Amino acid sequence: MRVGTVLMLLGGAVFIVGLAVRFVPGLFAWFGHLPGDIRIEGENSRIYIPITSMIVVSVVLTVLVNVVAVFLRDR
Repeated sequence: MRVGTVLMLLGGAVFIVGLAVRFVPGLFAWFGHLPGDIRIEGENSRIYIPITSMIVVSVVLTVLVNVVAVFLRDR
């Protein structure tokens, strides 16, 4: 596959995920509310550290990149 084709497919996938997040209510409501996500709220400030959510994102992206790499290596 050419690089341009891969970039267009990735862009299309990002667009579709963006549409799903925008127009399907509650699809990602769990994201940011997992156990391990730290929320500290004071009177005048809020601190939010999504540790568990970012670990989930990292694992999913790692799996996707490895799957794509396997398919591109075969060609």
